[in-house]
Amino acid sequence: MSAEFVIKSRYKSNFSNPARYILSHVMRQPLLIISLFIGALSNAVLAAVIPYYTGISFNAFSAQSPLLDTISLQFPMVAPTRWAMDVAWYCAVMIVVSQLIRAVLQLMRNASSETFGQRIERDVRDELYASLLGKSMTFHDLMPVGEIMARVTNDVRELNFFMNPGVNLLLGSSMFLLMPLIGAPLIHPDLLIIPLVFVILHTIVQYRYVRQMHPVAQSVRASFGRMNARLAETIDGLQVVKGAAQEARESQHFNQSADAVRDFFIKQGRIEAQYLSNLLFGLAVVASFIHSAILYQQGMIGVGDIVAYTTLVGLFGFPVFTSLNSLSRLALGYASAGRILNIINTRADLDQNSQGHHEPIQGEIRFEGVDFAYTSNSAMVLSDVSFTIAPNKTLAIVGQTGAGKSTIAKLINRTYDANKGRILIDGVDVRAWDLARLRSQISIIEQDIFLFSRSIAENIAFGKPDATQADIEDAAKKAQAHDFIMSFPQGYETIIGQRGVTLSGGQRQRIALSRAFLTNPPILILDDSTSAIDSATEDKIQRAIWTASQGRTTVIITHRLSQIRWADHIVVLRRGKIVAQGNHDDLLASSEAYRRIFARYEGAVLAEK
Repeated sequence: MSAEFVIKSRYKSNFSNPARYILSHVMRQPLLIISLFIGALSNAVLAAVIPYYTGISFNAFSAQSPLLDTISLQFPMVAPTRWAMDVAWYCAVMIVVSQLIRAVLQLMRNASSETFGQRIERDVRDELYASLLGKSMTFHDLMPVGEIMARVTNDVRELNFFMNPGVNLLLGSSMFLLMPLIGAPLIHPDLLIIPLVFVILHTIVQYRYVRQMHPVAQSVRASFGRMNARLAETIDGLQVVKGAAQEARESQHFNQSADAVRDFFIKQGRIEAQYLSNLLFGLAVVASFIHSAILYQQGMIGVGDIVAYTTLVGLFGFPVFTSLNSLSRLALGYASAGRILNIINTRADLDQNSQGHHEPIQGEIRFEGVDFAYTSNSAMVLSDVSFTIAPNKTLAIVGQTGAGKSTIAKLINRTYDANKGRILIDGVDVRAWDLARLRSQISIIEQDIFLFSRSIAENIAFGKPDATQADIEDAAKKAQAHDFIMSFPQGYETIIGQRGVTLSGGQRQRIALSRAFLTNPPILILDDSTSAIDSATEDKIQRAIWTASQGRTTVIITHRLSQIRWADHIVVLRRGKIVAQGNHDDLLASSEAYRRIFARYEGAVLAEK
């Protein structure tokens, strides 16, 4: 398993294939395995007690019973009917006692099975969640969120059902298959034939059923993932859908996805409806009665033996009816395990390099002939980009939309790796750094601010969980956020909506700035982070940014002239290439591209005024 960050688990799972993956989780619970096995075996054995003692009772009351004839000859003073009643009462007591014991053991078995399933679901979800946290942004860019959620929730839940009722019923039904094979020949050796033939044919039917069900189960899980992905995407873009009045069209698309899931479930149902063991069971019951009746006519067995034998064969009904459900659960669980492993085993294009360079960052950033494209099939976003910014200096990156400005920021903290060339921090290639150490010393504030549905204080302290309330408030004051935070009834304990929807754009950006100021990173990257702030607030934040930039390397991606002017070094991008670089005065004198950008933005500011 390769990932940016690997979170160590308490256990070591086998990720080579779904069967070994499931087995590695099962073997972690040896006590539950023993409890489940004992419960399944005792259930079958004690179920077989009923036909055994029922047969004895019938023989006791049978006039043709050789046992009663013997009693009459040897003990003429003992009434046979009285003796038969005593036997019947004894058998009844044994049946009641055995079933009470059976009930207690089944409670143990079912509790073990449920615990088994819940623990496996918990452990698999932990592993999958840790794997997702460690995957690169390239992986998350290409994998729909809805598809991931389907695997984290429903596919993991299917592994729970794999154990309970799946394995639980399969193990229990297997024990029930053994009882007639063991009990029938004890009545008469010839009676083994029909149970043995049934078990062989039933096993063949199960194998064929699983072979048919496996691809359908995979299709069911895959189609559900696609439906979930479509739903999540539509809900996430609901504002766009409503703005374009496309509710009906999106509803139609979702219905098509739901219909696909329905069709695969129907196909699964058709396979289940053709489960031949149901027919085999009926034939086995009839054949067993006929066979035992023939032996009775020949004087080889008594009436009670017929009852005991046919009731024993009736035990096959449990494995027949439960295997229809349990095998479906096994097929769906196995398919889900494959989908989970598909994510866990996806190789990341980045690695943690925990043994890499981990010194404190001084702040020098150097790009050397960097080329970059987000995927192998997409166009180059950056081409032959080279520049250097000294420690504790400020770099401004300007250019038209789509020129590659934000991409440069994501290459600095190694969100992505360059396809060609090198990015060096303090003279060390970012690939040679311990990734966690590198990113912990770089703070990026993007234009699209993400805030968690937690308190304002928790959002500000996200990068520094041990921060004190005084530290949080000091950072908020620097970012000009303290006043509006205190205007809320609950102040810093105010819970904000998902992604900060209850706040304005400017408020979200100031909270993000507070978060950056609190972590006090050696490298601070501001990706158009003041775009949603009004001019009056910008002047205050500008002074805060100026103060914060002292003693650290600051990278500013912005259209704000007030921020571009005071940068120590300015890089002008056009279609992924550097067309000019230098300070403000030099570029005004030497770069036509910079003068056009500067004149356009300056004109926009004058128009606003």
